Amino acid sequence: MAPRASSCCGLRESRGAGATLAAVVREILPGTSWSKARELCAQGRVLVDGEPVTDPARRLSGEERVEVRAGGPASKREPALTDLVVHLDAEVAVVRKPAGILTVPFERDDRDTLLSLTRVAIRRIEAKNGGKAKASPTLRAVQRLDKETSGLVVFARTVAAQRHLQEQLAAHTVLRRYLALAHGAAEDAVYETLLVPDRGDGLRGSWGVFKPTRGEPPAEAREAITRVTVLERLPGATRVACELETGRQHQIRIHLAEAGHPLVGETVYIRDWRGPTIPSPRPMLHAAVLGFVHPRTGKRLRFEEPVPEDFERVVGRLRRTRTSTD
Repeated sequence: MAPRASSCCGLRESRGAGATLAAVVREILPGTSWSKARELCAQGRVLVDGEPVTDPARRLSGEERVEVRAGGPASKREPALTDLVVHLDAEVAVVRKPAGILTVPFERDDRDTLLSLTRVAIRRIEAKNGGKAKASPTLRAVQRLDKETSGLVVFARTVAAQRHLQEQLAAHTVLRRYLALAHGAAEDAVYETLLVPDRGDGLRGSWGVFKPTRGEPPAEAREAITRVTVLERLPGATRVACELETGRQHQIRIHLAEAGHPLVGETVYIRDWRGPTIPSPRPMLHAAVLGFVHPRTGKRLRFEEPVPEDFERVVGRLRRTRTSTD
């Protein structure tokens, strides 16, 4: 069965099962280029079963209803591509990453990434401001967010800026505060472990936590420190702030899961969870605060980004559940 598709002009049949979201967008809106289809996804204009999906490479099963909000000016829910950019100068670019896209290419063929979208956005901003826009503005990765994580990311625009920011990360002076929704009754805590690529069952994890170990940790073990603060208790879940002192892959997801509180929406680090799971379109993790020293001016910069609508909807649903049972 083909996904049902609609635009501002009504309903029509789109491609069958297995088509990417970008391909369905191009079929709904004939004449749309691949780059425009990807942009519409990134802007949150493409809805799958009523929910915005920002990953243009997502493959459809054939049972979904796809809607493209292409007509008229973008609403607050549908930002222009240039609105991804929070701060821009000659040395750095701070951007807001939607959930569902990679920060940087993982493979050679990965084109729909925050890096590529930011380049397009910078080119448009510089052209609008009367500057000479480069065909492909230079951006250098400093940090990465998981594909399904939303929030703030900084890119360097020069080699010197990249080096300066990397030195700040190594010295643990970059402020990175995440908002998360975890299953169960989490507590204030500081988790300090050694993360390894294989904890014993093929998953990343903390050395010695999944199963008893002897001797020295393996050479690939890396220190990981996460500070967790409880913000709000909800039915079956806890809203927490997580501050990173280190920035290892999946660090927050692993530490919360090993503490018995996997993220709401978690699909990987949840094998040991025995309680009821709360429905969620993705792991509820958002990079809300980012702070660092500007590489050229030496001024301390701090940026904040509120949680996106999908995160707010899950929290709101739990709050309503709490109210109805009081």
